[in-house]
Amino acid sequence: MPGSPSLLRAWRARRLPAAGAAVMATATLSVGLDLVGRDALSRVALAVAAVAWLGLAADLAVRLLRRPGRWEGTGMPAALTSVAATTVLGTRIAALEWTSAAEALLALSSVLWAGLLPYAFRHLGRGMPGSVFLSCVAAQGLAVLGATLAASDTAGWLARAAMVVFWIGLLLYGIALTRFDLRQVAEGAGDQWVAAGALAISALAGARLLDANGPRLYLWNDDDRGVLRTVTVALLVLGLCWYAVLLAAEVVRRSLSYDARRWATVHPMGMTAVAALSVAGAADLPSLEPLGKALLWVAVAVCLAVAAGAGRSAAVAVRSTARR
Repeated sequence: MPGSPSLLRAWRARRLPAAGAAVMATATLSVGLDLVGRDALSRVALAVAAVAWLGLAADLAVRLLRRPGRWEGTGMPAALTSVAATTVLGTRIAALEWTSAAEALLALSSVLWAGLLPYAFRHLGRGMPGSVFLSCVAAQGLAVLGATLAASDTAGWLARAAMVVFWIGLLLYGIALTRFDLRQVAEGAGDQWVAAGALAISALAGARLLDANGPRLYLWNDDDRGVLRTVTVALLVLGLCWYAVLLAAEVVRRSLSYDARRWATVHPMGMTAVAALSVAGAADLPSLEPLGKALLWVAVAVCLAVAAGAGRSAAVAVRSTARR
């Protein structure tokens, strides 16, 4: 079949970032469904996320083994989504009290993120798409997983490390925002939603840090806790504002065609719901719970629609390749 190798390479290049975003999306929905007591659905989403993560990890490993030390072979968005996906998957696994597995995922994602961050900075430019926020998402994913494990293991050092990464993540968001092309709000193919998702996962990190503090693990005084609570609520509010703006832009544009980058829409939608549900408890704002539940089911519906689109796209690609 003439041209098949080049077609395969092009397909893999598009598939890898989408696979990472799909893991992030399904793992996030698993976390959210667990928070609202939908255990069976949560475990189904977790199984899908775990299988997709194994495929993603294998693909990245093969690329790195073929070109040792060359992150360029993985593609920066793909590599950073793999870090973020690993942390979200680890967070859900930690809720099942599979502590050793969650700790291994934390260690793996920490090493990957530390190695990728300098490379990400070297490739910062102007007018970038929503993927520019992935460095923040990855950092806050580490903070979420670290704070979650700290609370279960009563490990104060881990909670304090997570707090440091939390503030680093906010700094990275500010840097990314200066490089983000605002025209993507109206023109983006799906990954513009990462701008909102980065704020949502930051709010979730703040909520998990608030939860980690308590009688068993006293971490900071009331003043420090008050600052963290204020920042966490503010991040959620800003994330909801981004959500509203992006949703309005989608309605105006009426762009409903499938694109692999739509997986990067599902994750922020789901993460905003999870953040609202988590902040409701951590910041003692129960009025946020109905909003979080409503947003969660919206994210589930969008996820199913994107999955259907991915299936149709894959079928078309297979038929097109078979005819060549």
